Amino acid sequence: MNRSQQPQRGQSQPQQFDANQVRRAIHEGGRALVDLAEQVGKQVKNQGLTTNQIRNIYGLVKKMEMKGFDPHELIMLKPKMAYAAARASGRGAKTLSEVLSYAIDAVGSDASNFARFVDLFEAILAYHKAAGGK
Repeated sequence: MNRSQQPQRGQSQPQQFDANQVRRAIHEGGRALVDLAEQVGKQVKNQGLTTNQIRNIYGLVKKMEMKGFDPHELIMLKPKMAYAAARASGRGAKTLSEVLSYAIDAVGSDASNFARFVDLFEAILAYHKAAGGK
């Protein structure tokens, strides 16, 4: 672990998010979704993810939402996120990509789950900004 990846004094080790935790947030919504979004938003901010990096993918999701849910288009977001994460410096883009990939898998072909996916993404963006993300 290089110096830039080590937690700063007073910071805890980055949390690993698993598929079951994300699936629960997508399927249940409510408190599970908000709690996950808060954890992810703060963590990706601490890992150096910028608001612009989040908004690049978020913009694609909002376009999908406006056009209507298409499961194929949603699944094709995974390689775009992987590419963006590979280009970004810091761990934050990779963490966000992992969490959103789990969320995409949890959505499947269910439009109501897609609505919760959008809610999760919006909440992550909000908590990232609230944590001081630039």
